[in-house]
Amino acid sequence: MWGFGDAYERYVGRWSWPVAVEFLRWLDVPPGRTWLDVGCGTGALTEAVLAHARPAAITGVDPSEGFLDRARQRVPGATFEVGNATDLGGRTADVVVSGLVLTFVPDAAQAVGEFARAGSYVGSYLWDYTSGMQMMRLFWDAAKDVDPAAASHDEGQRFSDVSGADPLRALWSGAGLRDVEVTGIVVPTVFRDFADFWEPFLGGTGAAPAYAATLPPEQLDAVRDLLRSRLPGEGPIELTAKAWAVRGSR
Repeated sequence: MWGFGDAYERYVGRWSWPVAVEFLRWLDVPPGRTWLDVGCGTGALTEAVLAHARPAAITGVDPSEGFLDRARQRVPGATFEVGNATDLGGRTADVVVSGLVLTFVPDAAQAVGEFARAGSYVGSYLWDYTSGMQMMRLFWDAAKDVDPAAASHDEGQRFSDVSGADPLRALWSGAGLRDVEVTGIVVPTVFRDFADFWEPFLGGTGAAPAYAATLPPEQLDAVRDLLRSRLPGEGPIELTAKAWAVRGSR
């Protein structure tokens, strides 16, 4: 599901950059620090750190070679290595960050414990899958109307124990981090037309596209047609995406 960086970019990666920029403004880390970006994916947060935080150095870590290939092309000023969020292999940095990753880690508490071990300052952000990430919410609501079994795949239900203000605060405090703060970040997500909205769901990369790939053609068409009926028929589709961000220090 996570092997194709270009498909991820078309689906949701293109919205990662504006969230990353706002997240870094909120973190407000002084320049000259070393950074570790855990679960760096295609490099949106890594690129934003280089552009806005003036780091001494930054390393991106991700288990997907496909994503790392895309990140190396995108961010030539960083180092990228294969790695796992729950075992950083002794890596350390002044600042450890992670964007849009913890919901896909089998043991989020273990991962945050690794972040706290590796860094003096730790921050992360996740989509608000319950209601704030509108493109995904619209998809899952339509999918469940067509196929009730889609409820078991819905990220809003699957990730409610991680993606929220209270769960993130508990994870950071539980890892022994101090001065823990949580905030919401909202950015616009504007699609040129319905095709620009719908076609990324057909790429197979990400939870919703992976689910869509399992549907028989008639059900997939029904989801598409239902979504089309619920969105503007002409011109751009203007939505928003909300992420929850958390920070703390050791």
